[in-house]
Amino acid sequence: MSLIKFSILTTVSVFAAALGLSACSSDDTEALPIVTQAVAKPLPAKLVIGHRGASALRPEHTIAGYTKAIEIGADVIEPDLVSTKDGVLVARHENEISGTTNVADKAEFASRKATKIIDGVSITGWFTEDFTLAELKTLRAKERIPANRPENAKYDGQFEIPTFQEVMDLAKAKTKETGRTIGIYPETKHPSYFKSINLPLEKRLVDALHANGYKGKTAPVFIQSFEVANLKEIRALTDLPIVQLLSGTGQPEDFRLAGDKRSYADIATAAGLKEVATYANGIGPTKDMIIPRDANNNLGTPTSLVKDAHAANLVLHPYTFRPENPFLPANLRKGDVKSLTERGDLAAELTVFLQAGIDGFFTDDPAVGRAALDAYLGKK
Repeated sequence: MSLIKFSILTTVSVFAAALGLSACSSDDTEALPIVTQAVAKPLPAKLVIGHRGASALRPEHTIAGYTKAIEIGADVIEPDLVSTKDGVLVARHENEISGTTNVADKAEFASRKATKIIDGVSITGWFTEDFTLAELKTLRAKERIPANRPENAKYDGQFEIPTFQEVMDLAKAKTKETGRTIGIYPETKHPSYFKSINLPLEKRLVDALHANGYKGKTAPVFIQSFEVANLKEIRALTDLPIVQLLSGTGQPEDFRLAGDKRSYADIATAAGLKEVATYANGIGPTKDMIIPRDANNNLGTPTSLVKDAHAANLVLHPYTFRPENPFLPANLRKGDVKSLTERGDLAAELTVFLQAGIDGFFTDDPAVGRAALDAYLGKK
Protein backbone atom coordinates (compact mmCIF):
# COMPACT_ATOMS: atom_id res chain seq x y z
CA MET A 1 0.00 0.00 0.00
CA SER A 2 1.35 3.45 -0.88
CA LEU A 3 1.95 6.06 1.83
CA ILE A 4 -0.66 8.34 0.24
CA LYS A 5 -3.28 5.61 0.22
CA PHE A 6 -2.49 4.73 3.83
CA SER A 7 -2.93 8.36 4.86
CA ILE A 8 -6.28 8.57 3.12
CA LEU A 9 -7.52 5.39 4.75
CA THR A 10 -6.40 6.56 8.17
CA THR A 11 -8.31 9.82 7.72
CA VAL A 12 -11.43 7.97 6.64
CA SER A 13 -11.17 5.52 9.55
CA VAL A 14 -10.98 8.31 12.12
CA PHE A 15 -13.96 10.14 10.64
CA ALA A 16 -15.92 6.91 10.44
CA ALA A 17 -15.27 6.24 14.09
CA ALA A 18 -16.62 9.69 14.96
CA LEU A 19 -19.85 8.77 13.20
CA GLY A 20 -20.01 5.27 14.61
CA LEU A 21 -19.58 3.85 11.11
CA SER A 22 -17.31 1.21 9.63
CA ALA A 23 -14.46 2.51 7.52
CA CYS A 24 -13.92 1.15 4.05
CA SER A 25 -11.40 -1.58 3.43
CA SER A 26 -8.11 -0.93 1.68
CA ASP A 27 -9.60 -2.25 -1.55
CA ASP A 28 -12.86 -0.29 -1.31
CA THR A 29 -11.53 2.80 -3.04
CA GLU A 30 -14.91 3.69 -4.52
CA ALA A 31 -16.17 4.50 -1.00
CA LEU A 32 -13.46 7.10 -0.44
CA PRO A 33 -15.07 10.55 -0.80
CA ILE A 34 -13.16 12.83 -3.15
CA VAL A 35 -13.57 15.78 -0.80
CA THR A 36 -12.05 13.87 2.13
CA GLN A 37 -9.21 12.59 -0.04
CA ALA A 38 -8.18 16.16 -0.79
CA VAL A 39 -7.69 17.29 2.82
CA ALA A 40 -5.43 16.42 5.72
CA LYS A 41 -7.96 16.09 8.53
CA PRO A 42 -11.42 14.56 8.99
CA LEU A 43 -14.29 16.28 10.73
CA PRO A 44 -13.90 16.09 14.51
CA ALA A 45 -16.07 13.90 16.69
CA LYS A 46 -17.85 16.93 18.20
CA LEU A 47 -19.01 19.60 15.76
CA VAL A 48 -19.62 23.32 15.79
CA ILE A 49 -22.32 23.80 13.14
CA GLY A 50 -22.84 27.29 11.74
CA HIS A 51 -26.64 27.59 11.79
CA ARG A 52 -27.56 29.13 8.42
CA GLY A 53 -24.03 30.56 8.51
CA ALA A 54 -23.13 32.95 11.32
CA SER A 55 -26.66 34.24 11.72
CA ALA A 56 -25.92 36.31 14.82
CA LEU A 57 -23.33 38.27 12.85
CA ARG A 58 -24.49 38.38 9.22
CA PRO A 59 -27.86 37.90 7.47
CA GLU A 60 -28.59 34.19 7.28
CA HIS A 61 -28.04 32.03 4.22
CA THR A 62 -25.56 34.33 2.51
CA ILE A 63 -22.06 33.57 1.29
CA ALA A 64 -20.86 36.31 3.63
CA GLY A 65 -22.58 34.57 6.54
CA TYR A 66 -21.20 31.13 5.68
CA THR A 67 -17.73 32.61 5.20
CA LYS A 68 -17.90 34.36 8.57
CA ALA A 69 -18.99 31.13 10.24
CA ILE A 70 -15.97 29.29 8.86
CA GLU A 71 -13.59 32.10 9.80
CA ILE A 72 -14.71 32.10 13.45
CA GLY A 73 -14.64 28.38 14.03
CA ALA A 74 -17.50 26.46 12.44
CA ASP A 75 -16.65 22.92 11.37
CA VAL A 76 -19.80 22.70 9.29
CA ILE A 77 -22.12 25.19 7.56
CA GLU A 78 -25.84 24.64 7.12
CA PRO A 79 -27.80 25.62 4.00
CA ASP A 80 -31.58 25.19 4.06
CA LEU A 81 -32.57 24.25 0.51
CA VAL A 82 -35.60 25.21 -1.56
CA SER A 83 -36.18 25.14 -5.30
CA THR A 84 -36.49 27.81 -7.96
CA LYS A 85 -39.04 27.63 -10.76
CA ASP A 86 -36.35 26.23 -13.05
CA GLY A 87 -35.32 23.54 -10.59
CA VAL A 88 -32.20 25.04 -9.04
CA LEU A 89 -31.52 24.45 -5.34
CA VAL A 90 -30.96 27.71 -3.45
CA ALA A 91 -30.31 28.52 0.19
CA ARG A 92 -33.25 30.13 2.00
CA HIS A 93 -34.82 29.42 5.37
CA GLU A 94 -38.23 29.20 3.69
CA ASN A 95 -39.56 29.19 0.17
CA GLU A 96 -41.54 32.32 1.17
CA ILE A 97 -38.89 35.04 0.91
CA SER A 98 -40.46 38.38 1.90
CA GLY A 99 -38.87 38.12 5.34
CA THR A 100 -35.35 37.44 4.08
CA THR A 101 -35.10 39.43 0.84
CA ASN A 102 -36.15 42.77 -0.64
CA VAL A 103 -38.64 41.13 -3.00
CA ALA A 104 -41.55 43.21 -1.65
CA ASP A 105 -39.76 46.36 -2.77
CA LYS A 106 -39.43 45.18 -6.36
CA ALA A 107 -42.28 46.61 -8.43
CA GLU A 108 -41.57 44.21 -11.28
CA PHE A 109 -42.43 41.29 -8.98
CA ALA A 110 -45.54 42.74 -7.33
CA SER A 111 -47.80 40.42 -9.33
CA ARG A 112 -45.96 37.36 -8.00
CA LYS A 113 -47.40 37.84 -4.51
CA ALA A 114 -49.59 34.85 -3.72
CA THR A 115 -51.29 32.90 -0.96
CA LYS A 116 -50.41 29.23 -0.72
CA ILE A 117 -50.95 26.32 1.64
CA ILE A 118 -47.52 25.13 2.81
CA ASP A 119 -47.54 22.14 5.15
CA GLY A 120 -51.18 22.80 6.00
CA VAL A 121 -50.67 26.50 6.78
CA SER A 122 -51.93 29.42 4.68
CA ILE A 123 -49.01 31.75 3.86
CA THR A 124 -49.06 34.95 1.81
CA GLY A 125 -45.95 36.32 0.17
CA TRP A 126 -43.45 35.60 -2.57
CA PHE A 127 -42.20 32.07 -3.16
CA THR A 128 -38.96 30.81 -4.68
CA GLU A 129 -40.77 28.32 -6.90
CA ASP A 130 -42.37 31.24 -8.76
CA PHE A 131 -38.99 32.73 -9.74
CA THR A 132 -36.24 31.56 -12.03
CA LEU A 133 -32.71 31.58 -10.66
CA ALA A 134 -31.89 34.59 -12.82
CA GLU A 135 -34.79 36.50 -11.26
CA LEU A 136 -33.84 35.50 -7.72
CA LYS A 137 -30.30 36.69 -8.35
CA THR A 138 -31.67 40.23 -8.83
CA LEU A 139 -32.89 40.19 -5.20
CA ARG A 140 -30.79 40.96 -2.14
CA ALA A 141 -30.87 39.41 1.31
CA LYS A 142 -32.00 41.18 4.46
CA GLU A 143 -31.91 40.38 8.17
CA ARG A 144 -34.81 38.12 9.21
CA ILE A 145 -35.03 39.26 12.87
CA PRO A 146 -33.80 42.88 12.92
CA ALA A 147 -35.35 43.57 16.33
CA ASN A 148 -32.84 41.11 17.82
CA ARG A 149 -30.00 41.80 15.40
CA PRO A 150 -30.00 45.45 14.30
CA GLU A 151 -26.30 45.26 13.47
CA ASN A 152 -27.08 42.62 10.84
CA ALA A 153 -29.67 44.91 9.27
CA LYS A 154 -26.81 47.20 8.27
CA TYR A 155 -25.93 44.58 5.67
CA ASP A 156 -29.40 44.60 4.11
CA GLY A 157 -29.24 44.84 0.34
CA GLN A 158 -25.62 43.73 0.00
CA PHE A 159 -25.78 39.97 -0.55
CA GLU A 160 -27.28 37.68 -3.19
CA ILE A 161 -29.27 34.51 -2.63
CA PRO A 162 -26.67 31.74 -2.99
CA THR A 163 -27.20 28.53 -4.90
CA PHE A 164 -26.37 25.22 -3.28
CA GLN A 165 -23.54 24.89 -5.75
CA GLU A 166 -22.05 28.15 -4.51
CA VAL A 167 -22.24 26.91 -0.92
CA MET A 168 -20.45 23.69 -1.85
CA ASP A 169 -17.84 25.66 -3.79
CA LEU A 170 -17.22 27.80 -0.71
CA ALA A 171 -16.84 24.78 1.58
CA LYS A 172 -14.37 23.15 -0.79
CA ALA A 173 -12.40 26.36 -1.28
CA LYS A 174 -12.17 27.01 2.46
CA THR A 175 -11.15 23.39 3.05
CA LYS A 176 -8.23 23.88 0.68
CA GLU A 177 -7.40 27.33 2.06
CA THR A 178 -7.51 26.48 5.77
CA GLY A 179 -6.40 22.86 5.82
CA ARG A 180 -9.51 22.09 7.87
CA THR A 181 -12.29 19.97 6.48
CA ILE A 182 -15.34 22.24 6.20
CA GLY A 183 -18.47 20.14 6.15
CA ILE A 184 -21.92 20.98 4.81
CA TYR A 185 -25.28 20.16 6.40
CA PRO A 186 -28.04 20.68 3.79
CA GLU A 187 -31.68 20.56 4.86
CA THR A 188 -34.52 19.74 2.48
CA LYS A 189 -37.26 22.25 3.27
CA HIS A 190 -40.90 21.25 2.75
CA PRO A 191 -40.04 18.20 0.63
CA SER A 192 -43.62 16.91 0.36
CA TYR A 193 -44.79 20.31 -0.83
CA PHE A 194 -42.07 20.59 -3.45
CA LYS A 195 -42.82 17.09 -4.66
CA SER A 196 -46.50 18.04 -4.98
CA ILE A 197 -45.61 20.86 -7.41
CA ASN A 198 -43.26 18.66 -9.46
CA LEU A 199 -40.07 20.15 -8.08
CA PRO A 200 -38.81 17.25 -5.94
CA LEU A 201 -35.65 17.95 -3.97
CA GLU A 202 -34.25 14.53 -3.18
CA LYS A 203 -32.54 13.31 -6.34
CA ARG A 204 -31.30 16.75 -7.31
CA LEU A 205 -29.70 17.13 -3.89
CA VAL A 206 -28.01 13.74 -4.00
CA ASP A 207 -26.90 14.19 -7.59
CA ALA A 208 -25.38 17.58 -6.75
CA LEU A 209 -23.51 16.17 -3.76
CA HIS A 210 -22.16 13.19 -5.68
CA ALA A 211 -21.12 15.39 -8.60
CA ASN A 212 -19.12 17.54 -6.18
CA GLY A 213 -17.25 14.60 -4.70
CA TYR A 214 -19.35 14.05 -1.60
CA LYS A 215 -19.56 10.26 -1.68
CA GLY A 216 -19.47 7.53 0.89
CA LYS A 217 -20.32 7.08 4.55
CA THR A 218 -17.45 9.25 5.74
CA ALA A 219 -17.95 12.27 3.49
CA PRO A 220 -18.12 15.61 5.37
CA VAL A 221 -21.82 16.10 4.77
CA PHE A 222 -25.04 15.46 6.69
CA ILE A 223 -28.40 15.47 4.88
CA GLN A 224 -31.25 16.50 7.18
CA SER A 225 -35.03 16.83 7.07
CA PHE A 226 -38.01 17.16 9.39
CA GLU A 227 -39.83 14.64 7.20
CA VAL A 228 -39.21 10.90 7.17
CA ALA A 229 -40.27 9.51 3.79
CA ASN A 230 -37.89 11.77 1.87
CA LEU A 231 -34.95 10.72 4.06
CA LYS A 232 -35.78 7.09 3.34
CA GLU A 233 -35.90 7.97 -0.35
CA ILE A 234 -32.52 9.67 -0.05
CA ARG A 235 -31.10 6.64 1.78
CA ALA A 236 -31.97 4.51 -1.26
CA LEU A 237 -29.95 6.92 -3.43
CA THR A 238 -26.82 7.35 -1.31
CA ASP A 239 -24.88 6.14 1.72
CA LEU A 240 -24.03 9.69 2.79
CA PRO A 241 -24.74 10.48 6.47
CA ILE A 242 -28.40 11.33 7.17
CA VAL A 243 -29.91 13.12 10.17
CA GLN A 244 -33.56 13.02 11.20
CA LEU A 245 -34.66 16.40 12.53
CA LEU A 246 -37.08 16.41 15.46
CA SER A 247 -39.39 19.14 16.67
CA GLY A 248 -40.63 19.46 20.22
CA THR A 249 -44.22 19.55 18.98
CA GLY A 250 -46.30 18.22 16.12
CA GLN A 251 -45.48 15.53 13.60
CA PRO A 252 -43.65 15.16 10.26
CA GLU A 253 -45.63 16.61 7.37
CA ASP A 254 -45.43 13.37 5.40
CA PHE A 255 -46.99 11.58 8.39
CA ARG A 256 -49.84 14.10 8.43
CA LEU A 257 -50.45 13.69 4.73
CA ALA A 258 -50.46 9.90 5.04
CA GLY A 259 -52.82 9.88 8.03
CA ASP A 260 -50.07 8.50 10.26
CA LYS A 261 -50.82 9.64 13.82
CA ARG A 262 -47.28 9.33 15.14
CA SER A 263 -45.64 12.49 16.43
CA TYR A 264 -42.06 13.68 16.83
CA ALA A 265 -42.38 12.63 20.46
CA ASP A 266 -43.10 9.09 19.29
CA ILE A 267 -40.04 9.11 17.05
CA ALA A 268 -37.91 10.29 19.99
CA THR A 269 -38.74 7.26 22.12
CA ALA A 270 -36.19 4.45 22.48
CA ALA A 271 -38.22 2.29 20.11
CA GLY A 272 -38.71 5.13 17.65
CA LEU A 273 -34.99 5.87 17.57
CA LYS A 274 -34.21 2.27 16.73
CA GLU A 275 -36.40 2.68 13.65
CA VAL A 276 -34.64 5.96 12.79
CA ALA A 277 -31.35 4.07 12.89
CA THR A 278 -32.52 1.90 9.97
CA TYR A 279 -32.23 4.86 7.59
CA ALA A 280 -30.30 7.62 9.41
CA ASN A 281 -27.03 8.15 11.25
CA GLY A 282 -28.18 10.77 13.70
CA ILE A 283 -30.92 13.03 15.01
CA GLY A 284 -31.21 16.79 15.20
CA PRO A 285 -33.60 17.50 18.07
CA THR A 286 -34.64 20.87 19.41
CA LYS A 287 -32.44 21.48 22.44
CA ASP A 288 -35.44 21.42 24.80
CA MET A 289 -35.94 17.75 23.97
CA ILE A 290 -32.57 17.10 25.63
CA ILE A 291 -32.77 19.53 28.55
CA PRO A 292 -36.23 21.10 28.95
CA ARG A 293 -36.79 24.39 30.76
CA ASP A 294 -38.27 24.37 34.25
CA ALA A 295 -41.08 26.56 35.61
CA ASN A 296 -38.64 29.46 36.03
CA ASN A 297 -37.41 29.18 32.42
CA ASN A 298 -34.05 27.77 33.54
CA LEU A 299 -32.48 24.55 32.35
CA GLY A 300 -34.17 21.62 34.03
CA THR A 301 -33.47 17.90 34.29
CA PRO A 302 -32.05 16.15 31.19
CA THR A 303 -34.25 13.60 29.49
CA SER A 304 -33.08 10.17 28.36
CA LEU A 305 -32.78 11.27 24.72
CA VAL A 306 -28.96 11.35 24.61
CA LYS A 307 -28.70 7.90 26.20
CA ASP A 308 -31.43 6.45 24.00
CA ALA A 309 -29.97 7.91 20.80
CA HIS A 310 -26.47 6.67 21.57
CA ALA A 311 -27.90 3.25 22.40
CA ALA A 312 -29.32 3.22 18.87
CA ASN A 313 -25.91 4.29 17.46
CA LEU A 314 -27.20 7.72 16.51
CA VAL A 315 -25.29 10.98 16.95
CA LEU A 316 -27.12 14.04 18.34
CA HIS A 317 -26.80 17.56 16.95
CA PRO A 318 -29.38 19.74 18.76
CA TYR A 319 -30.57 23.18 17.62
CA THR A 320 -30.48 26.20 18.03
CA PHE A 321 -28.05 27.91 20.40
CA ARG A 322 -28.39 31.69 20.10
CA PRO A 323 -26.50 34.37 22.07
CA GLU A 324 -29.19 37.00 22.67
CA ASN A 325 -31.03 37.15 25.98
CA PRO A 326 -34.53 36.22 24.70
CA PHE A 327 -33.22 32.85 23.50
CA LEU A 328 -31.33 31.91 26.67
CA PRO A 329 -32.45 30.36 29.98
CA ALA A 330 -33.48 33.09 32.40
CA ASN A 331 -30.51 32.66 34.73
CA LEU A 332 -27.99 32.94 31.87
CA ARG A 333 -29.20 36.31 30.62
CA LYS A 334 -26.89 39.30 31.18
CA GLY A 335 -27.27 43.07 31.51
CA ASP A 336 -30.81 44.14 30.72
CA VAL A 337 -32.46 40.74 30.92
CA LYS A 338 -35.48 42.04 29.00
CA SER A 339 -33.37 43.39 26.14
CA LEU A 340 -34.01 41.90 22.71
CA THR A 341 -30.42 42.50 21.62
CA GLU A 342 -28.11 42.15 24.62
CA ARG A 343 -26.13 38.94 24.85
CA GLY A 344 -26.09 36.49 27.72
CA ASP A 345 -23.91 33.53 28.64
CA LEU A 346 -24.35 31.24 25.64
CA ALA A 347 -21.08 29.48 26.49
CA ALA A 348 -22.49 28.36 29.83
CA GLU A 349 -25.59 26.93 28.16
CA LEU A 350 -23.49 25.06 25.63
CA THR A 351 -21.29 23.65 28.37
CA VAL A 352 -24.29 22.11 30.13
CA PHE A 353 -25.38 20.43 26.89
CA LEU A 354 -21.87 19.20 26.13
CA GLN A 355 -21.74 17.69 29.61
CA ALA A 356 -25.03 15.96 28.79
CA GLY A 357 -23.25 14.12 25.96
CA ILE A 358 -24.25 15.81 22.69
CA ASP A 359 -22.06 15.23 19.63
CA GLY A 360 -22.31 18.73 18.17
CA PHE A 361 -24.65 21.69 18.03
CA PHE A 362 -26.20 24.26 15.72
CA THR A 363 -25.35 27.80 16.79
CA ASP A 364 -25.92 31.28 15.39
CA ASP A 365 -22.53 32.38 16.76
CA PRO A 366 -19.83 29.83 15.92
CA ALA A 367 -17.17 31.94 17.71
CA VAL A 368 -18.87 31.39 21.06
CA GLY A 369 -19.54 27.79 20.12
CA ARG A 370 -15.90 27.20 19.21
CA ALA A 371 -14.66 28.73 22.46
CA ALA A 372 -17.13 26.73 24.53
CA LEU A 373 -16.29 23.45 22.84
CA ASP A 374 -12.55 24.03 23.05
CA ALA A 375 -12.84 24.87 26.74
CA TYR A 376 -14.91 21.74 27.32
CA LEU A 377 -12.33 19.62 25.52
CA GLY A 378 -9.55 21.24 27.54
CA LYS A 379 -7.89 23.12 24.71
CA LYS A 380 -5.91 26.29 25.34
